[in-house]
Amino acid sequence: MGRILLGFLLAIVLVPIALLGWLRFGKVPVAVADPPFPYEREIVAIPLNARINREMVKTPVIQATEDNLVAGARVYGANCAVCHGLHGKPSVFGGHIYPDAPPLWEKSPNSAAVGVSDDPPGATYWKVDNGIRLTGMPSFKRVLTGTEMWQVSLLLANADKPLPPAAVEILRGRTPAPSSAATEAASPNQETK
Repeated sequence: MGRILLGFLLAIVLVPIALLGWLRFGKVPVAVADPPFPYEREIVAIPLNARINREMVKTPVIQATEDNLVAGARVYGANCAVCHGLHGKPSVFGGHIYPDAPPLWEKSPNSAAVGVSDDPPGATYWKVDNGIRLTGMPSFKRVLTGTEMWQVSLLLANADKPLPPAAVEILRGRTPAPSSAATEAASPNQETK
């Protein structure tokens, strides 16, 4: 019985010391080119998904109207495209971070969904709002308004559906022509000579 207790105590002391030595002497795979830890994706996905499911807003606070989808495309183009790419134009460096930034305008390799269109908008909103530690995904909580985060989340939720032409133009990297209503609103009192 004494040997079992001694072995148990040694394990309690030696395992943390060995782990600290492994961490201290730079043997941990921390470079982007290093292979992942065994079961790394599964280990990280479990708490991440549990937290998102617990905290996400189930019903969007705005609707996926044409105006909101176009506004979401503008937000996406200005803040997200650099890592996640544009429609038909992958990101230059999104595939060179770890884990890869998913290309949000291509079909997912594991499903028929485009990007994260199979995720609830609330889950995408949670990721935009909070970011994801150690992935390169920043928190936009202090960068975007709540409405802007919902607009881009709804845009991504609808990535596998037909989008308004103005949104598609923005997502292809082109600036759409202003609508006639926007042009009239910009110059309501101009007289022609």
